[in-house]
Amino acid sequence: MIPQDFIQSLLSRVDIVDVIDRRVPLKKAGANYQACCPFHNEKSPSFTVSPSKQFYHCFGCGAHGTAIGFLMEYAGLSYVDAIKALADQTGMTVPESATPNPVRAQQTASLVEVMQRAEQYYRQQLKLSATAIEYLKKRGLTGEIAARFGLGYAPNGWQNLGAVFEHYADPALHEAGLVVVNDAGQRYDRFRDRVMFPIINQKGDVIGFGGRVLDGGGEPKYLNSPETPLFQKGSELYGLFQARRAIRDAGRVIVVEGYMDVVALAQHGVEYAVATLGTATTATHLQKLLRHTDEVVFCFDGDSAGQRAAWRALEHSLPIVTDSSRLGFLFLPESHDPDSYVREFGRAGFETMLSKSVVPLSAYLFKQIAQQHDLATDEGKSAFLKALQPLIAQVTAPSLALMLRKRAAELVQIDMAELAALWHLKPVRALSAGPARIKRPAPASISRHLLRMLLFNPSLAQYLTEDLLTQTDTDTQTLREVLVILHQHPHLDTAMLIEQGQHQLHAADIEQCGAEIMDWEADLDVTPEFNLVLEQLRMTGKQTRMQVLAQKSLRDLTDEEKKELQQLR
Repeated sequence: MIPQDFIQSLLSRVDIVDVIDRRVPLKKAGANYQACCPFHNEKSPSFTVSPSKQFYHCFGCGAHGTAIGFLMEYAGLSYVDAIKALADQTGMTVPESATPNPVRAQQTASLVEVMQRAEQYYRQQLKLSATAIEYLKKRGLTGEIAARFGLGYAPNGWQNLGAVFEHYADPALHEAGLVVVNDAGQRYDRFRDRVMFPIINQKGDVIGFGGRVLDGGGEPKYLNSPETPLFQKGSELYGLFQARRAIRDAGRVIVVEGYMDVVALAQHGVEYAVATLGTATTATHLQKLLRHTDEVVFCFDGDSAGQRAAWRALEHSLPIVTDSSRLGFLFLPESHDPDSYVREFGRAGFETMLSKSVVPLSAYLFKQIAQQHDLATDEGKSAFLKALQPLIAQVTAPSLALMLRKRAAELVQIDMAELAALWHLKPVRALSAGPARIKRPAPASISRHLLRMLLFNPSLAQYLTEDLLTQTDTDTQTLREVLVILHQHPHLDTAMLIEQGQHQLHAADIEQCGAEIMDWEADLDVTPEFNLVLEQLRMTGKQTRMQVLAQKSLRDLTDEEKKELQQLR
C-alpha cells in the first residue's frame, strides 16, 4: 500500500484548482471555482471546486473527489497512476513500496496482456474466415466498423488458443475466462465458432468478450465472459469507450440490449449507443452514463421481455435520477430490434422515432402502475397510491419527487396536503429570507450533522468518543468509520479524510457529506454548534441509560446501578 502519510503530504502540496484548471478552465464563483462538468453534458456550470477543502463536486451528475479522484475519472488512470502523476507534478517520488499488493497487480497486468493477445488472435481469424465475413456483410457491417469495434472470430475447435499461448495450461487463461476447465480437469476454449465482440473498459483495455453464434449456430445465441478480476458485467457497458465523444456531441445516450444493436446503429451513424452485458441496467451503469450526458434513453423491444427489462431499468433509475437529468423509454415495434429497425429505416427513420416516441420516466411510471388498478373506484385509487408510494420514496431529486407526488395526487383527485398526511411526508417549509452561512438542508440526524462538522473541521474528533454513538442507523455507522480514521490519523485535513473515506464501507455517504459542505465558508467556526450537538448527544445517552435502569425493579439493581441511577436523576 502507498503510505498514508505520503498521500497526505502529496495532497497538501498540490492545489486541486491548478490540477483541474489545466484540463478544464475554471471561473471564480465566490469562495469556490466553477465550470461546466467534464463528466456530463450541461449548459450551466454545476461543477464546483473548493480551494479551501481541496475537493470537487458536480451538483448535476454527482461526480466528486480529490485531485487523485479527478485524474482517475478524467484521464482514466488507476489509483496508483493518478498518485504518480501528481507526484511527478510536484517533484515528489512515490515510495518503492507504493504498489498495493504487488502480486495482485502483477496478476492483473498479466490478465490484461492475455486478453489483448486473445483479441489480436480473434481479429486475425476473422480475416481468414470467409463464413464469418459473409455473416457480417449480410448484417450490413463494413470492414471499417468491424475494425472500430475490434470484431473478431473464434474458430470452431476445442483448443485453438493453444496456438496463441505457449502454455495452454496457464491458470491465467482460466482466470481470464478464455478457457473452461471441466470437472474432469479437461481444458477447452470457451468461445468456439462465434463472432467476437471485445468489451473495453474506460482505459481502453480489453477486459472481456461477447461471442455470437453465426446463423444456424448452436445455443446460447450470445455467450459472455464470466465474472473475472477484470470484468464485472454489472459495472461495464459495451461500446461506451467508442461512444464517449458521440454521446457528448449528441447530448444523449441510448441503452440497448445487444452487441449487434450497438454496432449496427454505429454503422448507420447513430454512434451514441451502448449495451448492457446480459444483465439488467444497474445503478452503476446509470451513474456512469449520467457523467457523460443528462439524457438517457432505454431502447427495448416492444414485447413482454422488453417491458420487463424497461421496468427493471426504471426501478434502478429512481434513486439515481437527478433534477437535471432526463430519462426515457423507447419501445420498438414487436417485429423489430434496434439492429433490424435501423437497417430498414436508416438513421433518419430511427432518430425520427427517437424524437417523437420516447416516453419520459415519469409518464412510464404512472402508466405502468395505473394500468394495474381501476382509478374509477376508491379501492383502485387506494391500491394505486399504495403501489406508488415506495417507488416515489426512492426519488432523491427534490423537484422531480415533488412533481411525481403532485401528479399522483391529481390522478386520484386529492390535494397535496391529503397526500402528505397519507404518506407521512414532512411539510415543505419556505426558505428563510435572512442570510445563511450554511446553505445545505438541515441534517436528517444528529450523527449526520456531526459528520458534516467533522469533515469540515477534522480536529474536532478529539472531543468525540465512540461510546456516545449508541445508534445503529447508517449515519451513525458512517460517523463511527470517520471517527476511527481520525483517531488513528488525527492530523488529516478535509481532502485527505475524504480520500481515506473512499476505502470505507460507507464511502458514498462520506463523499455525499463532503458535497454538502462545499459552500460552507472557509472561515466558518462550527465549534460552538459542535459543542451544542455533542451536549445533546450526551443528554440523549443519559436519558436512554436512565430509562433502562428505571425499568428494572429495585431488587434487580446492583449497588453500582443504584448509585448510577441516583446520579443520573
